[in-house]
Amino acid sequence: MSQIDQSQGLTCPNCSGVVPIPEGARIVQCPFCEMQSIVQGERGIRRWQVARQVERLQALEKVNGFFSGMKKARDLKQEAQIKEMFLIYLPYWRVQAIVAGWMFGRVKSGKDSTRPIEVEVLEEMHWNDAAVDVSEYGVHRVSISKNQLQPYDGDRLYAEAMVFDPSESRTDALAEAEQHFIYRARKKRSLRTKFFEKFHLLRQRLSLVYYPLWVARYEYKKRNYQVVVDGVNGEVLYGKAPGNILYRAAALVLGMALGNLMLVDGTALAVVLASTSDDGDGGWLVLLPIAIGIGLIISGYRAFRYGEEVEEIDRKNKKASMASDPKKRLESLLSGSGDVEALMSGGLNFLEEIGRLKD
Repeated sequence: MSQIDQSQGLTCPNCSGVVPIPEGARIVQCPFCEMQSIVQGERGIRRWQVARQVERLQALEKVNGFFSGMKKARDLKQEAQIKEMFLIYLPYWRVQAIVAGWMFGRVKSGKDSTRPIEVEVLEEMHWNDAAVDVSEYGVHRVSISKNQLQPYDGDRLYAEAMVFDPSESRTDALAEAEQHFIYRARKKRSLRTKFFEKFHLLRQRLSLVYYPLWVARYEYKKRNYQVVVDGVNGEVLYGKAPGNILYRAAALVLGMALGNLMLVDGTALAVVLASTSDDGDGGWLVLLPIAIGIGLIISGYRAFRYGEEVEEIDRKNKKASMASDPKKRLESLLSGSGDVEALMSGGLNFLEEIGRLKD
């Protein structure tokens, strides 16, 4: 092993000679008195890399396919000119742990009663997040399987592509991973009333994974945009493109029309159903069409107002959800920060959160 891979700053407790310690070694021997010692302390962070599977021409085909779409400018495919395309390796923190814990509370049983329940959680979970600022590339998460991991070879990566060094601290990464694991554990069972919860992270392991991404920069009518392609499976993970003015106008009209329809007719129908319901909580049903109607109106306006530039990113590549206050999730839902699909699917969760706040 070379001198670079060995620590030289520790001394032998017996003869005070300098003891070279190879990286990762736990038992070392003094070269002077041959006394053996055990090394204790931080063993460092495991570093891995994921091998690139997609060639440049394959990534270029995916970028050309990205130019098609109803939301994008109709002449984008003909007018777009790809100026450069290069490979990068971004570092991602990866945490795996066994989440063990319990939740105690009550769930609905029948129309007017609840019953106590104990929920046990015991599952191995994984989390990853970019270890650098990815505001330019937009890919906060990637899909990493254990079989893809290879030992880190810095010389080969630097010779092949542009490699970024991590800038986010490991402490912040571990804290975010813990919040994500708690969020997933809570989602195992929805409780009407929660009395107690406690979660433990067992065998928690942190590592740094360098992941390959193809970055293409193109020009459209003297404006520059960017597309990011997965270097492993060839999927387009993130991209920006000029918007379609006809789509923006149609989204505004449909959003206003459907939103007002839900607010007026949907609310009237919900009032009728709530008045004939034997369930004491039937009154909360009235809020569902109101939430959906407001969400449709806001989404239609946002599509028109901010649709001049389209930003596409898959949900699985966005920042992982973390445990948060229910009130903050309600404010996010009502503010229209999500898309139409998220608002529609979150309607029932909206009512559930209000019920929890009421309790």
